[in-house]
Amino acid sequence: MAEAGKTLHLEVITPDAAVLHEDVDFVLVRALDGDLGIMPNHAPLIASLSIWPLCYDKGGKRQYITVASGFLEVHDNTVTVITPASEKPEDIDVARAEAALQRALRRLDVAEKYGKQ
Repeated sequence: MAEAGKTLHLEVITPDAAVLHEDVDFVLVRALDGDLGIMPNHAPLIASLSIWPLCYDKGGKRQYITVASGFLEVHDNTVTVITPASEKPEDIDVARAEAALQRALRRLDVAEKYGKQ
């Protein structure tokens, strides 16, 4: 956990919206070559991100937000994530997500069926 009074500013930005602007104690992301933990006063950094939940600690509580790949920049105690898509857990439409899962499973079945002929 970060020292008292020391925080990072976390920004998650998509082409459609600024999804998150928070002062946080710690950020954990999955980069293409492994996990990165970022604390206040981290050295400048640019990294490509995998599709994976981004975790951040704020006030002693762990929180999550989806990140659909993209890039991360750390500079002057600001962590900026630019990603094609991102959602907070409370904003996820469960019915839409389940429908998308069923569509994907049907497509996999069709691809498997035609791939064997």
